[in-house]
Amino acid sequence: MDDGRYERPAAMVEGAVPSSNQMPHILLIDDAPEDIRATLILLKTQSWRLSVASDAYNGYQRALALRPDLIVLDVLMPQMDGFSLCRLLREAPSTRQIPILFLSSANSSVERLEGLTLGGVDYISKSCEPEEVLARIRIHLQLTWREQPANPCDLTDPALQGDEIVLRAAMRLIGNQLDDMPSLAKIAQKVGTHEKRLSRIFREHLGMTVFSYIRDARLRRGQELLAESSMSVQDVAELVGFRSACNFTTAFGQRLGMTPSQFRQQAQGMADAELAECT
Repeated sequence: MDDGRYERPAAMVEGAVPSSNQMPHILLIDDAPEDIRATLILLKTQSWRLSVASDAYNGYQRALALRPDLIVLDVLMPQMDGFSLCRLLREAPSTRQIPILFLSSANSSVERLEGLTLGGVDYISKSCEPEEVLARIRIHLQLTWREQPANPCDLTDPALQGDEIVLRAAMRLIGNQLDDMPSLAKIAQKVGTHEKRLSRIFREHLGMTVFSYIRDARLRRGQELLAESSMSVQDVAELVGFRSACNFTTAFGQRLGMTPSQFRQQAQGMADAELAECT
């Protein structure tokens, strides 16, 4: 292994993906590649380029720099796990379109579901036979190369880097977990950073604390549910993470100057008026 990259510009093997310019490039991110030694040996026999990163932070930097065709990602890694890394890769413009295949010993149904929910195209146990792992990688490479955009440069946005990627990942995480919000420390961990940096990012980019953003996100979602559904105020409050309808009503009134019920009546009245204009 030289500089973390294996390259074998050999003739195409049966089922490999052709290219007029270069062979498909796979980035493997795993802190214990010896656990999948047989799979690695098999991968190195293919006409693919293989780069290896030994931890999530190194893998993140390599993914941004190399822009591989497929990322094979472990979950259980120190400092930042594979799920946290996946969140960042899905927000970075240069990597959000790269398929991520989880290959991990963390193989409970909850872990598999989380990996797929975060955007993984596949989730494979390290106990799978190397031939099966190879077959799945080949399938996803074929799909990737078939669906490549005409101008991949359009996917990049140099202005969106570093802190903004972490911010987007945190905002998406918060929006998806309004009813069961992790602690600030857990949110930071899940987007690959620490509390102090995450708090700074929110202050500098949004002008508010993380907790203020969470409260605003809950109230925005509450407004949407009140306007678009017939759910009770109690159910809306619980769904957006308030402990009681009373707490929700108080926060709602402080922000909008009216109760949730008054807001619903107003929203429905506006919808009825718009409908009448169209008829």
